[in-house]
Amino acid sequence: MMKTFLPRVWLALCILLVVVPLSVIIAALGEFDAEIWAFLLDYQLPELLKNTLFMAAGVAFGVAFLGTSAAWLTAMYEFPMRGFFFWALMLPLAVPAYVAAFTWIGVFDYTGWISTWLRESRGWENGLPEIRNRWGLLAVMSLCFYPYVYLLARNAFSGMGQRALEAGASLGLSPLRSFFKIALPMARPWIAGGTLLALMEVLADFGTVAVFGYGSFTTAIYEAWFGFFSLQTAKQLAAILIGFVFVMVALEQLSRGRRRFERAGKAQRHMRKRLSGSLKWAASAYCMLLLVLAFVAPLLQLLWWAADTWETGWSGNLLRQAQNSFTAAAIAAVCVAAVALLLALAKRADRSRFAAVAAKIATLGYAVPGTVLAVGIFVPVAYLDNFLISRFSFPEGTTGILKGTLAVMLLAYLVRFLAVAYSSVEAGLERISPSQPEAARSLGCGSWGVLRRVYLPMLKGSVATAVLMTFVDIMKEMPITLMMRPYDWDTLSSVIYSFNAEGLYAESALPALLIIATGLLPVILLSRTEQVS
Repeated sequence: MMKTFLPRVWLALCILLVVVPLSVIIAALGEFDAEIWAFLLDYQLPELLKNTLFMAAGVAFGVAFLGTSAAWLTAMYEFPMRGFFFWALMLPLAVPAYVAAFTWIGVFDYTGWISTWLRESRGWENGLPEIRNRWGLLAVMSLCFYPYVYLLARNAFSGMGQRALEAGASLGLSPLRSFFKIALPMARPWIAGGTLLALMEVLADFGTVAVFGYGSFTTAIYEAWFGFFSLQTAKQLAAILIGFVFVMVALEQLSRGRRRFERAGKAQRHMRKRLSGSLKWAASAYCMLLLVLAFVAPLLQLLWWAADTWETGWSGNLLRQAQNSFTAAAIAAVCVAAVALLLALAKRADRSRFAAVAAKIATLGYAVPGTVLAVGIFVPVAYLDNFLISRFSFPEGTTGILKGTLAVMLLAYLVRFLAVAYSSVEAGLERISPSQPEAARSLGCGSWGVLRRVYLPMLKGSVATAVLMTFVDIMKEMPITLMMRPYDWDTLSSVIYSFNAEGLYAESALPALLIIATGLLPVILLSRTEQVS
């Protein structure tokens, strides 16, 4: 009993990190305020619901089509540059969606270089078509989030080898009909899982919809809190949004539970069909177009802007903002990885049903939008501040002790990104046989000795990966940073939001490039880990 006492205490504390803010949000549904709900029903909810459903349906179709088609080509066929596209099509993950949004708006803008060239050289007075609408939003989001489907579908198709095509050929089916009749149904759980992951990112997105001026729950929560100074309205909107998120989480778990077919083995991975004639160049052109639209074009636009604004943009302010971003991300990433390591070890030490459920609940924060977490954490922190101020003698005029501090922002990062670090640490822990720590204990090592001499040396790669992946995610995080950062604590993501709000896209280029640079290495490592030669 004593052996599992400390692990269970730690598991319970990790559960509270998620349960407390979620309980605050869900409880808001019981705090019925007729005036607030009348305002929501008359002015916001119908439009927000319509926009959310349209955005979810459109992006679901877009990412499923782009991710599945690219995965099928790179996994099943041999064509020029296939090996490059196999991993390079993951690179859009390094570009935050809100960065891709303002770069594409800059490209299509009336004063952009393409529109200017079309007016001056071709006489197109109107330039390129307007992109700042719902269709432009769907296109940008689909290009940014298709790698979620691409990675899972690519692994599914690679595991099939040529079985799908061979089975179809034996039934007299063409390769195209084999894809729709055999391969696609077999890979459907993976495709559905990737699509649902993308949809959770869509529901959590704040920066992209803000750039496009598209009304969503995330922007409405932010405006209610910081625009109308109505925390109660923000809580009500957050409670509705969390309902959408729970549905997505349930569907994602359901899609995972349906996966049934086994991989054919590594030998099957190299049996790709070689395309010939115009087909091979068409496949290369399709993959190249997708990569250019999703990664190369935004990057080139940013570099173009950065060259124009280098002298004014590379200043002390940018260095301070970069330092703030790196400092907060580094501290949070180390803390998150440490908590994830202890969570994984506590689950292994307990091995009960409670431990398994606790680990799932503790890592649920990644599915919760940053705006929702910000509201859910701010409310209990503000309550604690008021309690401390009323009980202890603080200087007159003190309105906050904890709220508005770096510690609270780091706590929000911990709740949001614990799942990212935990998945890496747990995967490494599964490769360590239980007999190894048991052998260390038989030689007289205590719990600390086992951790220092067995687990840490064997898990240093997994922990380093957890720190790196969490660091990159925090660097890109916008809503938590905007809503919870200390006063005058500007970061790269917050300054990008400020520039975008004023339409100063060129000034956003340098901070955006710094964020992308931090994300490229882990994305390249992730995309190449399963590369097939």
